[in-house]
Amino acid sequence: MGKKFTEIAPDLQDFIKNQKIFFVGTAAETGNVNVSPKGMDAFRVIHQNKIVWLNLTGSGNETAAHLLKNDRMTIMFCAFEGKPMILRLYGTAKMYHPRDKEYQEFIDLFPTTPGSRQIIEMQVDLVQTSCGYAVPFMDYKEDRTVLKDWAQKQGQEKIEQYWTEKNSVSIDGFETKIN
Repeated sequence: MGKKFTEIAPDLQDFIKNQKIFFVGTAAETGNVNVSPKGMDAFRVIHQNKIVWLNLTGSGNETAAHLLKNDRMTIMFCAFEGKPMILRLYGTAKMYHPRDKEYQEFIDLFPTTPGSRQIIEMQVDLVQTSCGYAVPFMDYKEDRTVLKDWAQKQGQEKIEQYWTEKNSVSIDGFETKIN
């Protein structure tokens, strides 16, 4: 059943590479807890205790707001095909914007994706696996292109305007420092 580890072992790194979706959980000291699904080719294991992921433009920016208040983060992967397993990564995270040198250092790890707004770097302190026996089988068909298409059509200037209008404050009224 459930096991705890201090690092992301090579077999778990392989599991991560094969997943099409992951979930990010964050919370400030007060307000709402946020869980966000993330897809596309946006996750990289840097080494056994460090990961980065590309955060794309969305309807909100809760992860960013929460990380400014509280740097704890949980990432979860579920096996929707093959052998059942749930993998959780626990740790602390930092957020980088395109204006930050760290963003520029990591961005080439990912395909060029219009609407990229942040890179999140997480120091992994605990790795946990659990059975996943109740997770249903689901077939992967393909990535959606709606976000890429929308961002491409908008262009960078309109995307940054969208960030100001829709991504600068969380649902709890916390600043995100997107601009």
